[in-house]
Amino acid sequence: MQSLILRFMYSVVMRWALKVIIGVKFDRASFLLKEKQFIIVANHNSHLDTMTLMASIPSKILPKVKPVAAADYFGKTKFRAGLSRFFVNAVLITRSNGGNAILQMKKELENGYSLILYPEGTRGNPDEEQGLKPGIALLLSLCPHVKYVPAYLTGMGKALPKGDRLILPYESSLVYGQPRLIESQDKKEILKQIEQDFKALKEKENP
Repeated sequence: MQSLILRFMYSVVMRWALKVIIGVKFDRASFLLKEKQFIIVANHNSHLDTMTLMASIPSKILPKVKPVAAADYFGKTKFRAGLSRFFVNAVLITRSNGGNAILQMKKELENGYSLILYPEGTRGNPDEEQGLKPGIALLLSLCPHVKYVPAYLTGMGKALPKGDRLILPYESSLVYGQPRLIESQDKKEILKQIEQDFKALKEKENP
């Protein structure tokens, strides 16, 4: 039942709403069907980011993709946590307990799920980049066989800024890079690799 709801809600309703009402331009994500498993790593400026990424994912694999979300916000009450898990398929982690959070994400990967993760850790100001937290590097070093897929979103922070509840039409876009394996076990080098991917995607969007 949940699988059907997720597919209809994101592949039909949300994708239509984001394209027509807000004006989001989606990059093709059909290449994800060729991947057994992956971690989408994306920049983060708005709650629309997760909705956009979920709406871009092919319907066939959508139920096997779990966005990573902060338990202190999306799981503040049992009711809110239940909604986040059912309608967003979210993995709720405690940001203050980094070690357990990494192990929780690792367990989801071991169970065959793919993840959506924001290496910046939290939403930033519209179209402003933040430094990457080391969590993604640690997770990838523990799961070196899992590819990560860089994704870059623009305009979302102006369509729905942090702290605002009013969604406004704004030219927004999502662009994907190619699935990649880490080239080093060194955490700093992993972060550097992802930063370079983000830079390349940003230049692609703003030549």
